[in-house]
Amino acid sequence: MSQPRKPMDTPDTDARDSRAQPLRERIVLADHKPQLERVQRRLFLRSSLSLGALAMLSGCNMQDGDSVDKVLWAMSRWNDRVQGWLFNPNRLAPTYAASQITKPFPFNAFYPEYNVPEIDGSDYALEVSGLVADKTDWNLARLRSLPQTSQITRHICIEGWSAIGEWRGVPFHTFLKRIGADTSARYVGFKCADHYYTSLDMATALHPQTLLTLDFGSEPLPPKYGYPLKLRVPTKLGFKNPKHIAAIFVTNDYPGGYWEDQGYNWFSGS
Repeated sequence: MSQPRKPMDTPDTDARDSRAQPLRERIVLADHKPQLERVQRRLFLRSSLSLGALAMLSGCNMQDGDSVDKVLWAMSRWNDRVQGWLFNPNRLAPTYAASQITKPFPFNAFYPEYNVPEIDGSDYALEVSGLVADKTDWNLARLRSLPQTSQITRHICIEGWSAIGEWRGVPFHTFLKRIGADTSARYVGFKCADHYYTSLDMATALHPQTLLTLDFGSEPLPPKYGYPLKLRVPTKLGFKNPKHIAAIFVTNDYPGGYWEDQGYNWFSGS
């Protein structure tokens, strides 16, 4: 027996629901589109948080407290710890011949070159504090009295470019030993005259190529390259190489950094 036919003007309920469902989904998705785009953007831009990645992160503030940021921030700190475990304090960054030096060596900072700080070297005094025995200031003459060495190494910027330069100064491990730094401490922090700040793990601070730089080539550091004092760390990305250093401190408390506090990977090295 055939089934009775539905009246022509009576809609099929299942068909009606199937047509209405996409509409309801579109309405719900439209309501949440800004949040979804925000999550997608962060996940894409911060894909560099995967283990060993050193690409530039987004400028989003990773400390705004939402659940996505908390997860990503935890991933970043985990990557820092793993990179620290993998760091080989005896492995050297490549060095180059004088003929390979980049000319001109590029200027790079979080501000334009015309805002480079003007520092009078005659009254410069490097402040030292924290877990050190000798907390007296250091002027340039005193710094130059320490053993000096030079290196030709590659500066690798997180923006994707690199350049080779020649740097001369005091091996940082020599300076830390001279001030009686507690080398069992976790961090060395830096405060700079251009309001920049950053920090290193102690193993990197003691690396034989980490250099407290006074000269670029055969001349004192030009202002645009960090006069009067710059840290050269060839095992790290460029933003871990502070310029115009005004203060150094040794600590067990995490010091963060200008870019690190905005989401950049803190360890950022090999």
